[in-house]
Amino acid sequence: MSKVFAVYGASGCGRSLMPVAVEQLQRLYGDDYNAQQLVFIDDALAIDTKVNGHVAMNYQRFIDLQPVNKSVLIAIANSSIRQKIADKLVQDGISLWTVKGTTTLIMDEVSIDAGAALSPFVTIAANVTIGRCFHANLYSYVEHDCIIGDYVTFAPRVSCNGNIHIHDHAYIGTGAVIKQGTPDKPLIIGKGAVVGMGAVVTKDVPAGAVVVGNPARPLNK
Repeated sequence: MSKVFAVYGASGCGRSLMPVAVEQLQRLYGDDYNAQQLVFIDDALAIDTKVNGHVAMNYQRFIDLQPVNKSVLIAIANSSIRQKIADKLVQDGISLWTVKGTTTLIMDEVSIDAGAALSPFVTIAANVTIGRCFHANLYSYVEHDCIIGDYVTFAPRVSCNGNIHIHDHAYIGTGAVIKQGTPDKPLIIGKGAVVGMGAVVTKDVPAGAVVVGNPARPLNK
């Protein structure tokens, strides 16, 4: 039975994740891969077009497609927009789709909620809990005993060491390193916090704060 799969967003994030999605469906369906539909969703489109060889359409066109069984990966970097789209999909009865590369390594006792985008060479170590619509970009890792909330974004090469709690909508920039916490005192990245590119986080980051540098300090406004 054929299904419809989509990558929501045809900009850089979506175009980077589409080959990962293709590879996953080929692994899953084998000879039946060509019976499945795989498209981009782009709300800016008035008519269907082609993006990197795949059909791209607006959301209403996607809703109208048959069959009814649909799954969507939200490839939007902005976490607030990602949440709005996720809420819309759930309301319309469309499943959130988790996509991971063949080189993604997931260890023991890991829980990842729906809608994750796990790029190639991502590692999720043991006893980790991750919320909805997590984005982990190339070469990022999450070490043991971490808890990550909903709509968290890792840019490439993020080093998230053990016993760290990252709250909803936090953004961790390219090459950032977060120092390991302890079981009795995990290091905390607050809700909506932003950790800048290359920052080295050695202590808790308050909700909504922007930190940069080594060691990471609040960005002066």
